[in-house]
Amino acid sequence: MKPVLTLFTACLLTPCAAYPADRPNVLLILADDLGVRDLGCFGSRYHETPNIDRLASRGLRLTQAYSASPLCSPTRSSIMVGQAPARTGITSPVCHLPTVVLEKQLGSGNARVQVANSLTRLKTEYHTLAEALREAGYATAHFGKWHLGHNLAPGDAYEPKDQGFEVDWPHTPKAAGPGGGYFAPWKKFITDPAIEDEPGRHVDHRMADEAGRFIRESKGRPFFVNFWMFSVHSPWNARPAEIEHFRKKADPANPQKNPLYAAMVKGMDDAVGRLLQHLEESGEAENTLIVFWSDNGGYAYPPKQTDPAGYAEIPATSNLPYRSGKASLYEGGTREPGIVVWPGKVKPGTTADFLIQSTDLYPTLLHICGAAPRADQKMDGFDQTAALTGGPPPRTRIFCHFPHGEAARDSVMDGFYAGSSVRDGDLKLIRFYARAGDGSDELELYDLSTDPGERRNLVREQPGVATRLNGLLDEFLKDTGAVIPRLNPNFGKVAPRKKAPAPDDLPGGWKNRAGLAAVRDGALNVQTKGAGSFLGVGAGLSAGVSRLSFRVRAPSAGDGKVTLLGEAGAAEGLSVPYKVAGGSAWETVTVDLPVKEKAGILRLYLPSGSAAVDFDDIVLTPPQGAPRRWTF
Repeated sequence: MKPVLTLFTACLLTPCAAYPADRPNVLLILADDLGVRDLGCFGSRYHETPNIDRLASRGLRLTQAYSASPLCSPTRSSIMVGQAPARTGITSPVCHLPTVVLEKQLGSGNARVQVANSLTRLKTEYHTLAEALREAGYATAHFGKWHLGHNLAPGDAYEPKDQGFEVDWPHTPKAAGPGGGYFAPWKKFITDPAIEDEPGRHVDHRMADEAGRFIRESKGRPFFVNFWMFSVHSPWNARPAEIEHFRKKADPANPQKNPLYAAMVKGMDDAVGRLLQHLEESGEAENTLIVFWSDNGGYAYPPKQTDPAGYAEIPATSNLPYRSGKASLYEGGTREPGIVVWPGKVKPGTTADFLIQSTDLYPTLLHICGAAPRADQKMDGFDQTAALTGGPPPRTRIFCHFPHGEAARDSVMDGFYAGSSVRDGDLKLIRFYARAGDGSDELELYDLSTDPGERRNLVREQPGVATRLNGLLDEFLKDTGAVIPRLNPNFGKVAPRKKAPAPDDLPGGWKNRAGLAAVRDGALNVQTKGAGSFLGVGAGLSAGVSRLSFRVRAPSAGDGKVTLLGEAGAAEGLSVPYKVAGGSAWETVTVDLPVKEKAGILRLYLPSGSAAVDFDDIVLTPPQGAPRRWTF
């Protein structure tokens, strides 16, 4: 393993004044897709999480903790800026995409319900948690998954080091997850050649060691460590020996019974154990506030593809008694296993049932650390400092706005449909947009005190309560400037008859010069006819550096190229190669195209090695003017 001491020392040797002892260090541990029932200390009788269970015994276990969204990037943004996703406009996990979207808008397309186009970057105008703590004298470091934006053009400032963190390790801003797998070599999502490790090492374990190094080198300066694990997001892979351990103890009567996922949870717990050991050895444990959270509910559905194979038809986890899971507005999609350890302030081994949401972490941590948000930054979170130490809780309601989803997947991921929800005390109302047959909204009302599984809809029995809560939702959506899904006014209308397209015509003006091509499941699937297969489109590019980016999914590794022809179809004047790593995951490829004069035609050659390739989200950015984008 190559030493990385120089990565940290530059930011830690800055002279600083002595800080009061009552300002704790902060260790914020965020799991990815971890369900509310996935930990032993939160009721799992199958998963093994001794390290996190011990962590919970040292502090406060929060039994009614929520994420701000049933998906990851929106919740991550809520932690960083204390605002609801409805307000920031980051409502979907699309912040790894190359296209920069910074304004809220309603999407287009031919679906029955028009849903929001999520922002793809956390705007730089916010005063982030890291920036506020850094200004207050804290050493700041981010470890792990980011998924709030990456830099492509000069002047971009969306990555952790642009948002207040002095350290970003292993720097994977484009990665939506751990690429080809958790175990080294990590070539598919960690591109820095300086980051190496022995084959088979878990990336979260290596992160824990790097975070431990940062903690030890922060002596004399309070630290904020943002430890955002890749676990337990897909891809579904774990060590065979650990899978076998859980296969032997699986109980068919237990709804949690996927041995591979249980092994992934163990890998996550081991990483947390390593991190806590480093903290103890540093001598800083008694002066460190620790928060453990998850970004959304557990994946309560079959994984479909596992490594090793054989576990794809068993739901990864179960959030019972709570309904559904990730991507759903039901409780299983947003309930989280929240833990807070604050030595000398929070009583060890206790539980609390007050409402708390991920948006609350921002104002709470700033208050505890003697920092403050900017006066002009709107705040949706509540300062929970008093509630954590036994005082009155400030929050009585939880709002969630999820303007995405569609009916086809709703049948598999129960509740994956565009909607908003409000919890007021024990009552919860969900509004599903334009879901009724006539295009009107549908309401569901539940009393969580008697029906935590959200099975008995009380709208007809208590219409007055439904009306009142629906009014609260209206106020929240108006205040946050939320994008509201609606029935597509053009859905079902017969379009004017057009001339039948030529067999080689594709959507958006593309020409097929390969084998068969068709749009399937929101992607363009192209079958190669051998060397020289390509897709072509009119480019109309002027002199300067243009950029082509696209998402591609190719079963095998291979080489492709992008070429440009002159305006009259002259001989190819530019050819730029690209590579794909291959596999089941989507990859994003970005190619710079230095045009000397003008280019009339662009050709995107299929990568070698695969009989068929999927393309989506193709973006051509000229030297001047607006980008052109093709989605399928």
